[in-house]
Amino acid sequence: MAGPYGRKRGRERSKSEEKNVKSKQFKKKNGRMEHKFACSPSPSSSPEISSEEEEPRRSVASEELVVHREPSIYNNLLNTLGKGSGSFANFYKNRQRDEAGISHSDEDDDDENGTAEVKEESEEGSDGESDQSDSMEADVQEPTQSYIIDGEASATDQEDDDDLEVNGETDTDSSVVSSSFNLHLGHILSTDEVAGLTEKQWKYKWKVPAVGSSTAIWIGTGECLQEEVDDSSCYGLKPKLFKHWLDLYKTSGGNDFHSSRQRLFFTLCTNYRDIFHCNKKPFYLKGGQEEDSSIMDSYIIHALNHVFKTRDFVTKNEAKLAKHPENVREEVVNSEKYLDHGFTRPKVLIVLPYASIALRVIKRLITLTPSSHKVNVEYTDRFLKEFDTAENDVSEDVHDGERLKIRKSSKPSDYKALFGGINNDLFMLGIKFTRRSIKLYSDFYSSDIIVASPLGLVNKIEAAQINKEKDVDYLSSIEVLIVDHADVIYMQNWAHLNTVVEKLNQIPAKQHGTDVMRIRKWYLDGYAKFYRQTILLGSFPNPEINSLFNQLCVNYQGKVKSVTEYKGVLPKVLLQVRQMYERFDVTSIAEAADARFDYFTKKVFPKIKDSLQGGTMLFISSYFEYVRVRNFMQSQNASFCMISEYTKQSDISRARIWFFEGKQKIMLYTERAHFYHRYKIRGIRNLIIYSLPERKEFYPELVNMIEESDNRNCTVLFSRLDQLRLERIIGSTSTKRLTSSEKNLFVFC
Repeated sequence: MAGPYGRKRGRERSKSEEKNVKSKQFKKKNGRMEHKFACSPSPSSSPEISSEEEEPRRSVASEELVVHREPSIYNNLLNTLGKGSGSFANFYKNRQRDEAGISHSDEDDDDENGTAEVKEESEEGSDGESDQSDSMEADVQEPTQSYIIDGEASATDQEDDDDLEVNGETDTDSSVVSSSFNLHLGHILSTDEVAGLTEKQWKYKWKVPAVGSSTAIWIGTGECLQEEVDDSSCYGLKPKLFKHWLDLYKTSGGNDFHSSRQRLFFTLCTNYRDIFHCNKKPFYLKGGQEEDSSIMDSYIIHALNHVFKTRDFVTKNEAKLAKHPENVREEVVNSEKYLDHGFTRPKVLIVLPYASIALRVIKRLITLTPSSHKVNVEYTDRFLKEFDTAENDVSEDVHDGERLKIRKSSKPSDYKALFGGINNDLFMLGIKFTRRSIKLYSDFYSSDIIVASPLGLVNKIEAAQINKEKDVDYLSSIEVLIVDHADVIYMQNWAHLNTVVEKLNQIPAKQHGTDVMRIRKWYLDGYAKFYRQTILLGSFPNPEINSLFNQLCVNYQGKVKSVTEYKGVLPKVLLQVRQMYERFDVTSIAEAADARFDYFTKKVFPKIKDSLQGGTMLFISSYFEYVRVRNFMQSQNASFCMISEYTKQSDISRARIWFFEGKQKIMLYTERAHFYHRYKIRGIRNLIIYSLPERKEFYPELVNMIEESDNRNCTVLFSRLDQLRLERIIGSTSTKRLTSSEKNLFVFC
């Protein structure tokens, strides 16, 4: 497999630096604020208190008003955070005492005795070229979460905002407060609301037509999204970002941006609801380039807007805090209006299946970034070298550790488009936006956006579980999760994506230089997952994808998803083939696999075992079903050969020859094997589809491979639980008829 991508080793910290995480202080340096922390002294290092000192403390405490408070969520977090960072635990204790009206000046005095400075990371010099060459297996260091660069705001459009100060406030404050960004992140969930979200059964109450499709609609929970949007406010975008996007749209030949697909999908995104677009036509299918590119532009613009607004909010608060005198600055920073931080800096995670698709997304992200923010794009040469490839006749596809020579000229056009580039599924790349530049391969803790594959993220998670010195805390503050080409990820290993989503928004193990006094309260309460927006994009729905969207996406704003009326792909079957659909009965989901297997062994297998003709292909969608059928075939001493996604290339070639020459009567063939190879199997006279393919385009491909004979048949086994696959292949109308009829046998010619 090709080498890993995007992993770098940060500068190793010395032991003395590790102790420099201290309690909060503020000092003015070079016209900006410098944050410092101090750890509360450990019991072993704290000076002993004499009996004379203890008595005055008791008398002072006895004179204070002691307020009894019920244990809050901070108490529940205290043990977890205390293990990761002494300063976290110390901060929560002090904050609780403040809320209770109890003085902790004595503890502050002790903390100040141990104060030490923590150097802030420089935007320009901390990530040198030598660091960028390190591999993905290197440990990732955690720089201070900072949005100040040499006394100037980073990645802001202040000249666009026209921030004219009036009576101590800017004239954009009202618009910022009313923006969907601020309304979403500024909402405070109650414990009752959280309990309801955890156990909530989502009900879709409204529907609106989907632009560009006569058969698709959007349905959603909560209040219906407004169809009319005021374009005078730049659709909620930063002015410079909107102008740049509009210019690109007009340059590409567009003339009605307001009614365009990308603008309408962006409106869905900017409402911060979870989105499941389950019928997105991908770029590699014929006619899908325009739709896929429009959707991609929308979510990239949404990600950029979220990053820029997040950093604008922080830098404006920094500027306001800098105006306050030293003696009231700590009191001001404890105000809820200045809570604008997460645990770590990365706010957007984009999950993609292959490096070739990541190349497409990142190149477009750079294009959509306004020119003033990309005066310099760092490490583009390395990026293109690792993620791009030149056009050639033979390319290497890396899958499951095997290098397969693929002659592109013999494959379907959609296969060429999907697998024509670098098909590495192990990559991870951080992207950081500074005031005038974009930095690729940035340290994950100093990145604003992380682009990664599920396998790359899972490897990081597993490494952190094995080695306690490592962590993936940079996933703790993800506020926008974008999963594109979920259908391709399903063909890789869907369990990886489940693992990644479950790991998001957890309480970090370490502090990572975060200004704890500026962390939003819902982060501290452990409610971050209820604020995370998930945008899930794919070309088809299935139970596994639906489960992730329904169970792991719990955004308090609600959900929006697409629903499609399918026409089916039967017209693409070019041969005169008798297609027989046989339905078996299933009483529950748990019994579905056993019912299918029993029907095959008792009703179907006896017919093909005794047949002298041979040339029977048995197509199986699931690898687990394939293993079960293979073991059964072996127990029956059947004449068969096998091609699965794990079969060696030499065995594949041998099986194809044996099947074509009739030396083996039956061939077992899996969907993932067809997805990764798209072989043209010769010698098929009878096709049995044990389980329907997830990808509808595979059905006519398989049926059209049946060779000419007097009796060409295709037998399909299905149950009422296969409705999602059925409607993509035979159409929604026919599916209703097949699943509701009292008959069990149906024929299509």
